Amino acid sequence: MNREEQMLCRHLMDLAETCYRRDIPIFSDFLSLYEQSLFHQYVAGGLPPVDFCLDGGYEYAERKILAFEPAGAGYHIPASFCALEILPLQAKFSEDLTHRDYLGALIHLGLDRSGIGDILPMDKSCVVFCTAPAADLICRELTRIRHTSVHCVRTDRESFEYSPHFEDIRGTVASVRLDSVLALAFSGSRSRLVGLIEGEKVFVNGRLVNSNAYRLSPGDVVSVRGFGKFIYQQEVSQTKKGRYLILIQKFI
Repeated sequence: MNREEQMLCRHLMDLAETCYRRDIPIFSDFLSLYEQSLFHQYVAGGLPPVDFCLDGGYEYAERKILAFEPAGAGYHIPASFCALEILPLQAKFSEDLTHRDYLGALIHLGLDRSGIGDILPMDKSCVVFCTAPAADLICRELTRIRHTSVHCVRTDRESFEYSPHFEDIRGTVASVRLDSVLALAFSGSRSRLVGLIEGEKVFVNGRLVNSNAYRLSPGDVVSVRGFGKFIYQQEVSQTKKGRYLILIQKFI
């Protein structure tokens, strides 16, 4: 691990120790997939007797807050973050804004990325998960994205529902090794996509995987930095030549 990674792991362990000593719930900032993987690999196995969970606000969230709770407390306190809806002041004159547009506008306010969770662009609006201090700043300062005037509304995070859209992809692979399934999901050569695995850009269920031969199981969520993510659903059948017909659902 480099110095930044070591500092993150020490910080997460300190949060767990504080939870244990003071017998109170305590929360991290938003963690990226890579940071979550560092936690699982280097911290989770050496925790004091506390419970922990990761929460990003909805199923399949990538950026999540790590919550530590006293062991066996018998209660669960939701992670302390907010959901904001960013809306155009005049929908008929608004631009088609992208994830990059929304993120750029938030960073331009001076926000640190650790205060911002997933950003979900929708039709003429966007939902962003963020920490409470970030929410206060966004509601106060965010008035324009590109040429579109906007305003922000706090939403009830507990009742928030989001159903991602998928593209069903069926195809044959020699095996359900990670490199073979990546080639099918992203329409690339297996040799090119192997570099993504070796470059530590591929995560399965939020954990870094650096083995080309990793075998996927039904329901695994695979995220690839810069490419997107998909769910490996199942092996449908086997061809006469011994190849496997599989189904994956790619997030769009």
